[in-house]
Amino acid sequence: MLLLNASFEPLTTLPLRRAILLVLREKAEVVHQDDTGTVLHSATRAYDVPSVIRLRRYISVPYSRRVPLTRVALMRRDRHVCGYCGKKAETIDHVIPRSRGGAHVWENVVAACKPCNHRKADKFLDELGWELHITPKVPKGPHWRLINGDLHGDPQWEPYMAHLAA
Repeated sequence: MLLLNASFEPLTTLPLRRAILLVLREKAEVVHQDDTGTVLHSATRAYDVPSVIRLRRYISVPYSRRVPLTRVALMRRDRHVCGYCGKKAETIDHVIPRSRGGAHVWENVVAACKPCNHRKADKFLDELGWELHITPKVPKGPHWRLINGDLHGDPQWEPYMAHLAA
């Protein structure tokens, strides 16, 4: 579910349970129903599953120039591809190990598959003769606030996401 601020500005995506709770507690309203016609049933009522909900009260979002480094955001930046071998990534790895002075910043972290992460351990890349297939950098753009979301997810979201692409 896409969550919009009261001003119709996209904030984040939510799991179905959280979205339904916001609507039932009257903290949000349904803007768009799910086109699939999915219905959620309780013991006494039936609810149409929403695709987009909007908060009833405006929430001030502090502007941050730097996108927070989270596992979900990192995997999204690297498209779930290992920075060392190009296979499917399941973990994250510090290019310069933290135990050897590396920082936990976007420019020093890549997605990695378990075998590469295990083999690299706390070594430098030149010690192993490895090269990175990507250049780790800070993601840019307002759409990175939607860390939980897939920008290409639900086509119903496009009218609400249009100003983020600009």
